[in-house]
Amino acid sequence: MEYFVLGVPVYRLRFRSKVSDETIKKFFRTIRQILSIVEECSEPFTGEIECDETMFGGKRKGKRGWGAGGKFLVLGILQRDGKVRTFPVKGRSAQRLIPVISQVTKPGSLYYTDDWHAYASLGLRGNHVVVRKEKGRPKGRNHLNGIEGFWSYAKNWLYQYRGVPQKFFHFYLAEISFRFNHRHEDLFPTILRLLKQTKYDQNLVRNV
Repeated sequence: MEYFVLGVPVYRLRFRSKVSDETIKKFFRTIRQILSIVEECSEPFTGEIECDETMFGGKRKGKRGWGAGGKFLVLGILQRDGKVRTFPVKGRSAQRLIPVISQVTKPGSLYYTDDWHAYASLGLRGNHVVVRKEKGRPKGRNHLNGIEGFWSYAKNWLYQYRGVPQKFFHFYLAEISFRFNHRHEDLFPTILRLLKQTKYDQNLVRNV
């Protein structure tokens, strides 16, 4: 538990643990799955909200940027001075992004996005501010500093793992969101309480 809370990757524990790496991996994955459930149960956001997408994944040969192979496209939704939610998505179209935003935010919110056309209909759901940039910097006072700061936090956190299994990427993403949302707390008692409150399920452990 202490190693997980401190963010120590499994490969660094090979001389510190009496159990196998595979056992530690399963335990860590079980914690991440529980944290993902907690994140899914968050209350919908309201007020000032920033929405943005980014790509996760290591450097690869071939196409770069949006649509690059072996990359994960992630939508981030951040309530200013509050929490963040993250969602792996299969595309940047309005059909992919708007339903997710509608599910986790309340109507009447103030949305900040970049000028990607998929966000245009948010003006029908609440107030919509388009943040335009010039040479990578926002023009005017409006900004997306909150969600962009989270992207930096998330990518730096993932870097230490030297890559993560694709089928478990959403668990890692939920873990990072949980850590960010509880960044002012001691995570050890919080996670321990969640483990004690979660009903033991043999299939859950077996499946991770």
